[in-house]
Amino acid sequence: MTRTKTLSTSLFSLTAAALLALGSGGGATAAPSMSNGTDASSVSSNSASDSNTADYWTPERMKTAVSGDVLATKALTRAQAAVGLADLPVSPEQVFPALGRAVTIEGQKATSTTAPSAVDRKANPGESPVSRIGKVFFTLGGVNYVCSGNSVTSANQSTVSTAGHCLNEGPGAFASNFTFVPAYLNGAAPYGKWTAKALYTTSQWSSSGNMQYDTGFAVMNTLNGQKLSDVVGASGVQFNAARGLAYKSFGYPAASPFTGESPKSCSGTAANDPYNPQYNTQGIPCNMTGGSSGGPWFIGTGSSGYQNSVNSYGYGSNSTKMYGPYWGTVIQGTYQTASTAP
Repeated sequence: MTRTKTLSTSLFSLTAAALLALGSGGGATAAPSMSNGTDASSVSSNSASDSNTADYWTPERMKTAVSGDVLATKALTRAQAAVGLADLPVSPEQVFPALGRAVTIEGQKATSTTAPSAVDRKANPGESPVSRIGKVFFTLGGVNYVCSGNSVTSANQSTVSTAGHCLNEGPGAFASNFTFVPAYLNGAAPYGKWTAKALYTTSQWSSSGNMQYDTGFAVMNTLNGQKLSDVVGASGVQFNAARGLAYKSFGYPAASPFTGESPKSCSGTAANDPYNPQYNTQGIPCNMTGGSSGGPWFIGTGSSGYQNSVNSYGYGSNSTKMYGPYWGTVIQGTYQTASTAP
């Protein structure tokens, strides 16, 4: 695998210990062609099929899984030790490169008539579960972890978005036992447990833990003969959008004062990270904690907007901002590869 050095690996001006990684539309359209500046060579992938994965995730294991932000902190520590002051960007153009052409792909509506199993939707105040949004569970280094994810529109009708650190150590190994539980609530899996057949992230994340590209996609196996988006639907996505948009993000924060048992949300206008601009990330007002990593950012004020980023990191346990990676052409290339995979 080729290691690619980019601006966001240049300097971590705050210590890694200070960073807390927090970790529907109309008819479907074809995924974008690779002619829009997307870089297919930036994709890193791994087969993820594991026997009995769904059975592995018992209610007890789901409840005791560790928040995935631990993995991002480890990646930040490794990256910090490998870079120096000489690598600092020297101009705004280096930090925020010119935007590519905006690409929008419509969402997919669920077609299944199978009703989900009963869920007590009043047990926890906050956001009601959304069929497309859920928790992701996985194992790395013998430890069980939990993050958040979302079903996104795709040619294979089986693609879930999440943070890169929720499926790869960054840098390091890919996860095993990767499972998506849409509309999770208080231990219930109303649409079932969907296991992954393959995991995809940017090579910038898998080779160097580059926060600028902290995004991953999982391609899921069928469940009871059905594809994921047929059962829960899929969000539309957008790449190379304007900066500074208004967003609503969702996730399942598990660290105190949250329990991870129900979905939460944050809303606000995005602004550049003032502490580490080399990440090219944007932040919105948010106090979600670990476990919300990988949850979707939707343009606008609700879950029906186009997804345009994921929950990635915040600064400290009392952080008032959530930062997410800018979805440009490199992440678009990773999405393209995952969404068209068989």
